[in-house]
Amino acid sequence: MLSFSFAAGVTASEIAGAPGGASSALCLASAILLVYSALAKGNQYLPLALTFIFLGALCRCTEAVTGTPPPVNPFPGALDALCEAIASAGFPGKNSSAIITALLTGRRSALPRETVQAFRLSGASHILALSGLHLGIIYLFVRRLLAFFGNTPPARFARSGITLTLCALYTVITGANPSTVRALLFIIINEAGGAASGRRRSPSATFSIALMVQLAVHPSVIASAGFQLSYLAMLGIILLYPGLSSWYPGRRGLLKGVWNAASLSTSCQLFTAPVAWWRFRSLPKYYLITNLLALPLTEGIIVSALVCLILQAIGIRPQLLVKACGEMVKLLEFCLETIASL
Repeated sequence: MLSFSFAAGVTASEIAGAPGGASSALCLASAILLVYSALAKGNQYLPLALTFIFLGALCRCTEAVTGTPPPVNPFPGALDALCEAIASAGFPGKNSSAIITALLTGRRSALPRETVQAFRLSGASHILALSGLHLGIIYLFVRRLLAFFGNTPPARFARSGITLTLCALYTVITGANPSTVRALLFIIINEAGGAASGRRRSPSATFSIALMVQLAVHPSVIASAGFQLSYLAMLGIILLYPGLSSWYPGRRGLLKGVWNAASLSTSCQLFTAPVAWWRFRSLPKYYLITNLLALPLTEGIIVSALVCLILQAIGIRPQLLVKACGEMVKLLEFCLETIASL
């Protein structure tokens, strides 16, 4: 709960320095909830909770005075090289390269206006915005790719080291936005626990540590929509998803997979909806259909595109896989355009 006390301090300081309006009201509501959570266990935690509230406020005030240094990309040409590799891969379809570029790099300048509109109206804008979802898919892809290392302690350390390095490089190269940084912190905490003991940290502990670390390094990120939505989505997954998932009596099978996907989407939506409405004055009507169709296709596109790019880098052109990736992009477009027209 100390991380929530720290967040409450950062939020209170943000309110004091905010110009007013919607963001102040949102921060105030967050502060009340965070302080209540921090003190929920009883008065014996009050001195420690107040100390961390003070530390959070101090961090935000210090940042306000010293300023926030801009993120430094040690590989300034890497993102351009990745975009060029995607463009030269020959993915079939009018917008395939542009959509794959957006999914892998966050660059959306080449996307036609009508395509962006279809994503927005169908409730799939979050797929185009580079986020923890994309880094999570890449993280799982790398782990599966390195599964041949085995599960001995040295193998775990080696696999974790390579995975963390690649995920950190990807985060930095693509701009280190709040959502991908949150995902990277989750990955670092889980990998550190897994490599050291062979067991993962509990989701709530991972959430708390990541929240405090990210706010301590960059307190003003508390006002970012990406930060708020990312952590609220994870809070929904931690608190609500296990209960929703358990309602379905089966343990395996296609229907169980669909139920789990629907439960995951609903958990995220319920927790992020208030902030999404407050900030953007819009809520997707068909979010459940959109996510059930778009998320598996998005994962398939990202994974197949990565395999194509890796093979292309070593001189192999997998035409069949390139075509399959392009067809998945076309199917994604078709699904979202259909939903957007409802």
